[in-house]
Amino acid sequence: MAEEFPLVSIITGTYNQPEVTLDFLDSVKKITYPSYEIIVYDNASEVKKPDIIVEKHPDIVFIQNKVNLGFAGGCNAAMRAAKGKYWLLINNDTTVDPGFLEPLVAKLQNDPTLGVVSPKIRYFYYPDIIQYAGYTAIHPITVRNKGIGFGEKDLGQHDKDSYTEYACGTAMLMPIEVIKKVGLMAEIFFLYYEEIDWIHRIKVAGYNIAYVHNSLIFHKDSITTGAMSPYKTYFVNRNRILFLRRNVHGLNFFLAIFYQLFIAVPKNMLTYLFKGQFKLFIAYKNAIGWHFTNAFNPEVHKNISLD
Repeated sequence: MAEEFPLVSIITGTYNQPEVTLDFLDSVKKITYPSYEIIVYDNASEVKKPDIIVEKHPDIVFIQNKVNLGFAGGCNAAMRAAKGKYWLLINNDTTVDPGFLEPLVAKLQNDPTLGVVSPKIRYFYYPDIIQYAGYTAIHPITVRNKGIGFGEKDLGQHDKDSYTEYACGTAMLMPIEVIKKVGLMAEIFFLYYEEIDWIHRIKVAGYNIAYVHNSLIFHKDSITTGAMSPYKTYFVNRNRILFLRRNVHGLNFFLAIFYQLFIAVPKNMLTYLFKGQFKLFIAYKNAIGWHFTNAFNPEVHKNISLD
C-alpha cells in the first residue's frame, strides 16, 4: 500500500476564520485516499483564535506562528514539519471531492517529468462554473496571463489532462524531491504571486506542470482579502513587479519596466482616481513606491532552501 498510496502531507493555513478551516477539514476527512497527514498553520490570528480547530481535530499537526508570516512564510513553516512523499498546499477556503487526491498522486507517479499538478477548480457558490483548468504563459512585458476555462460553465470542455504553464496556488501537489531541489517559496512576496514565482523556478529546474481534469475541488474565492480590498490591491500590484524583477531578464526586463512605469502605472492610478477609489489609489501608490525604497534590497532575489 505504501507504494500505491504514498503518504501525502495536506498543508493549509488559517487566519481569523476558524469556521472556514473547520469546513475544509470536515471535507478532507471524507476523502477516499487512505494515507495522509493534515498540517494546519495559524498566522497569529487576532480576531478569532484557532483553539476550536485543535479541539475538534486533535489528530492534525497544528503549527501556531507567533506573527503573521503570510501565505509564503506560513506554508514554508508547515512544509518543514511535513513527512509525506508528496505535499499538497491547499487553501482553507475550499472543499474537496472525496476522490480528488488519487488522480493527482497517480499523475505524479506516472510522469516523472512533472514538478507540480493542480486539480480542476470550480466556484463553491457557483459549482458549475470553472475557476481553473490551467494557465497560459505570463507575458514577459505586461507580466499578466489568463486562466484557461475561467468563468466558463463546466460542460466537459476541459475534461482532459494537459500540461500547463502554471499550477494554481489554491491547490497544488508536488513531490518532496522537487522542493529539495528548488527550495521553498520566497517569503518576500508574503501574499500573492509567491506560488507563481515558485512554479517558475520549478519550470526553470526542468519540470513540467500539469492540470488534472478528474480531480475536483470547490473554492470560496476571496473570503480572506476581499475582491477589491486595499490589502489585495497592494500585494497583487507590488508582487507583480516583484515577480518581474526576479524572473524577467535581458531586453524584456527593460521593456517590462518601461511598460509598467509609463503605461500600466499611470493608467491604473488615473483609473482609481476617476472612479473615486481613493483607498485603492493609496494602496496602489504604496505598492509601486515599495520598489523605489527597495530598489537595491538583496532580499528581493533571495531563495530559501528546505534544509
